[in-house]
Amino acid sequence: MPNRLINESSPYLLQHAHNPVDWYPWGDEALERARKEDKPIFLSIGYSACHWCHVMERECFQDVTIAHLMNEHFMCIKVDREERPDIDHIYMEAVQAMTASGGWPLTVFLTPEGKPFHGGTYFPPEDRYNMPGLPRVIKAVTEAYYHHRNDIEQAAKQIVTALTSNTKIDAIGELLVADILKQAYEGLNRKFDKENGGFGTTPKFPQPMTLEFVLRYFHCSQNADALKMADLTLEKMAKGGIYDQIGGGFHRYATDRHWLVPHFEKMLYDNALLSQVYLHAYLVTGKTLFRSIVEETLDYVLREMTDPQGGFYSTQDADSEGMEGKYYLWMPWEITEVVGEKPGQLVNDYFGVTTRGNFNGRNILHVVDDYREETLSLIGRAKLSLLRRREHRVKPGRDEKVLASWNGLMLVSLAEAACALDRQDYLATAIANGSFLLNSMITDGYLKHTYKDGKTNIDGYLQDYALVIDGLLALHQATFAGEWLRQAIRLSEVMIEQFWNEATGTLYDVSRSHQDLFVRPKNMLDGALPSGASAATLTLLRLARLIDNERFEQIAVCSLQSVRESMVQQPLGFNNWLCALDFYLSQPEEIVIIGARHKPATLELLRTLCTTWLPNKVVAAYDPNDPTAVSGLKLIENRQMINNQPTVYVCRQHICQTPVTDPSSLGVQLTHV
Repeated sequence: MPNRLINESSPYLLQHAHNPVDWYPWGDEALERARKEDKPIFLSIGYSACHWCHVMERECFQDVTIAHLMNEHFMCIKVDREERPDIDHIYMEAVQAMTASGGWPLTVFLTPEGKPFHGGTYFPPEDRYNMPGLPRVIKAVTEAYYHHRNDIEQAAKQIVTALTSNTKIDAIGELLVADILKQAYEGLNRKFDKENGGFGTTPKFPQPMTLEFVLRYFHCSQNADALKMADLTLEKMAKGGIYDQIGGGFHRYATDRHWLVPHFEKMLYDNALLSQVYLHAYLVTGKTLFRSIVEETLDYVLREMTDPQGGFYSTQDADSEGMEGKYYLWMPWEITEVVGEKPGQLVNDYFGVTTRGNFNGRNILHVVDDYREETLSLIGRAKLSLLRRREHRVKPGRDEKVLASWNGLMLVSLAEAACALDRQDYLATAIANGSFLLNSMITDGYLKHTYKDGKTNIDGYLQDYALVIDGLLALHQATFAGEWLRQAIRLSEVMIEQFWNEATGTLYDVSRSHQDLFVRPKNMLDGALPSGASAATLTLLRLARLIDNERFEQIAVCSLQSVRESMVQQPLGFNNWLCALDFYLSQPEEIVIIGARHKPATLELLRTLCTTWLPNKVVAAYDPNDPTAVSGLKLIENRQMINNQPTVYVCRQHICQTPVTDPSSLGVQLTHV
């Protein structure tokens, strides 16, 4: 007999629909019943690609005895953290405040009013791993709730007070200066692993936004050590087991310092952010390895993660056939069987494949050493053959919900790569995605957070608006179509109306009309994704320059001032904020390109523009034949084609260069601005 989750669209919730636990989705029905029956709430939060979420589901939530305990004593609510990041953020902060740690699966015990009083992460079905079993935890919480209610209420009050105070950000009147960037870089340098790349020890996360900042810092300071920091990290990751050497794309993180053993889930946002930073590193260094990683990663997304309607799926699981990583592992004989005995030995040596294995008796492929060009050609052919063979294996599960924010990230990557690498398939996919976002994920003018099976759900968050707007701006530059820019401007106005509070000088994560929680969430920290506030700040700075909007810049500057000290003290947690600050301090290049988009001469100018890495440029593109062109842009006023030839105007610090019509002159201007 299925529970109430059977009517949900989230693949993660549907995975629990046949548990004997009487699960409810988050909503009025469950919360009202908890209040009416005076029952505490058992809140479980996870996501479909989470390995330990699956383990707890199998060990605990499928267990009839444990389920009976849960049903008897609690209202049981299950949440997909990717659908409801607001709920996840609040209760993750609560558990971290209570236990000094957090992660998924997240287990939180709440009062009927939704206020947290106890929590943790994974609980086993019985006492083990030096951890209490879930039945013992349930009995202890139940005893405390019914017999020590005052203590429970007091604990909940203290936690709510702490969380409420955390949302109050004091704007600092001190100036935003370049020394903040220097201090943040020095802080990162102290945490840098000079042997293996990356930051800290284990587990080791890719940190693409940190690498973006490091590349930006190199761009503005010409500090050679900053470039080495990014270069070493990107090369080590590209050659490690964290990267899918056969099919392209990155796994979530590495469990070791050497990037060898990954947690095998694949997330759309990781691959969007990493393909962007590899593209930028390729433009800076010219390394063919970095270009290969970009194309293999984006090819993976087109092959495995693209919905026929134009959206991008969210995740692929770590597990297949009940084993973590099984889909990605190889034995030497499997490889020689596919590519032949003699080439197989070379391929095995190249990828470090041995009979002993390096993971549960099998092999995670990784690049052991550099090889000559002729060897790499053979490796390339072998990878295609191995990919075809791997296609016959049982694939990891895939979460096919579409999330607006993650799609916005991937849209930027595809649009940029389409221009820089001259990939028309990327451009076509980007256009399809932009059209999907505008046509399928906007209802009555407002952006939605999720899409699945033809239906949208949940009002969009600040992060959704900011990242989709950024994607539309990238698509405008790639296509010259004014409609993308027009929609980006409109959504920005909606974003400010819905999320900005003038009285407090705050960008909140949830809109004015969003379902209330006991505190209105505001997350300033950049984690695996940019925070909604930092993404909105960077987007508003770009648009302020592009459309000459002073209010957009004022909001962005106010937001930057609110995290001034945090950027210095915690650079790893404020890496996208640092990118926004770099933009603000840089006097961005303002570039106008005018010409028919389909003409070869225009395309050559665009290619020059896109292959020169200027992290802080804003681009207004105008095609005289475009019926959707945005009128009234001051950047384009009084500018036209010279001698009827496609033309580019480059300005910086209120000084404009001579308009140019040939790529070589444009290249000179761009490298000397």
